[in-house]
Amino acid sequence: MKIAVFSGSPRKKGRTGIAARYIAKKYGADLIDLSLGEIPLYSGEQHQYELTAVKELRQRAAEADGIVLASPEYHSAMSGVLKNALDFLSSDQFAHKPVALLAVSGGGKGGINALNNMRTVGRGVYANVIPKQLVLDPHCFDYDNDGLNEEPAALVDQLMDELKLYVNGYVQMKGK
Repeated sequence: MKIAVFSGSPRKKGRTGIAARYIAKKYGADLIDLSLGEIPLYSGEQHQYELTAVKELRQRAAEADGIVLASPEYHSAMSGVLKNALDFLSSDQFAHKPVALLAVSGGGKGGINALNNMRTVGRGVYANVIPKQLVLDPHCFDYDNDGLNEEPAALVDQLMDELKLYVNGYVQMKGK
């Protein structure tokens, strides 16, 4: 079972990166860190698909049996860097593939719009976006250890357990 986690924040030291690194480390997931800035601004021009960073992104997404999309909420939506990366992908990488959603908010009522936005894009690429989703607020993070506090870590574990259920079905369907 191969999982990829998209760290969909442009910030190198943001909370979304902490959550994505936690998942990558604990679950052996392939970390796709969009803060590295390797993916160009999507223009839809064919020559962009020949760029090494875009080819690698498409290959890593295609090879995953399941994907976690993690994003901060910016102006009631997923981050621009995550949307930009997803614009380079299609049903070739996502059709029927289980996808879990995780939003990182600044607190209060944040996060839900980013989740809804990611869910909408997931439908657009024919992904199987799982029902369980999660929002992490600032108090969820162990900043000193680049990790999560105990209770939010348990919530992430529950999200990953549900993703694995769907991934197992997907893998069986594909005959892997």
